[in-house]
Amino acid sequence: MFYDYHMHSNFSADSKIEMEDMVLKSIDLGLNEICFTDHVDYGIDTDICFNIDYNKYFEKIDFLKNKYRNQINIKKGIEFGLQSHVIEDYSKDANTYPFDFIICSVHAINKVDLYNGGFFKGISQHQAYETYYNELYNIAKNYKHYSVLGHLDLIKRYGDYDKLLDDRLYSDIIESILKQAIHDGKGIEVNTSCFRYNLPDLTPSRYILKMYKELGGEIITTGSDSHHPSQVAYQFDYIYDYLREIGFKYVTTFNNMNPEFIKI
Repeated sequence: MFYDYHMHSNFSADSKIEMEDMVLKSIDLGLNEICFTDHVDYGIDTDICFNIDYNKYFEKIDFLKNKYRNQINIKKGIEFGLQSHVIEDYSKDANTYPFDFIICSVHAINKVDLYNGGFFKGISQHQAYETYYNELYNIAKNYKHYSVLGHLDLIKRYGDYDKLLDDRLYSDIIESILKQAIHDGKGIEVNTSCFRYNLPDLTPSRYILKMYKELGGEIITTGSDSHHPSQVAYQFDYIYDYLREIGFKYVTTFNNMNPEFIKI
């Protein structure tokens, strides 16, 4: 009984896969429910357009939701790539369109995409991590129209470094981020892209997941961050076992931005 709440289709600029292919793979895997969370990233210095035609997006989801209504539940989600200078744009979108679920992620800082590597030039690894977590904390304090924080320690994916820095170096700011999310009634996700990126830990790390649980966090979703059918629900059997092992009794789904708790 798995729920994949982070997947992309060709409505995202970085995927060429039809939505229906993702749905069919999810049905084949026996998933109970999925949520499309295609990318919207405003304010990045890039020639790639990370905007979405929302009307076409919802029309396609509604079509598939009806077509496969007896086989799987499909929810309307989005992944917002927040930056401090475009918070108002995302607030407007969140208040205008009928989302079930919104992931709040940081993909860029000061208009520079983390993926391309430019952000890391001229600064130390420690400065890069610290800047990222401070930006995420600032966003969590000032932006409230979301459901979960996406791949909370995303910074570890990028930068040409030999090894990752210890989470404990940033424990204070990570704790502040988690406390802010919990205070606001928001959650975090477990993102299994960590396996594709060959990271040495989960995303977020086991340290962060345990901290979230110890702080009283309860809202947690599971997402593959898939851009291809082969990635759907990847390693979810392990993730669900691990969440249960560290004390989570439920995973979370969303309906009209309201969390619903599903017993693991």
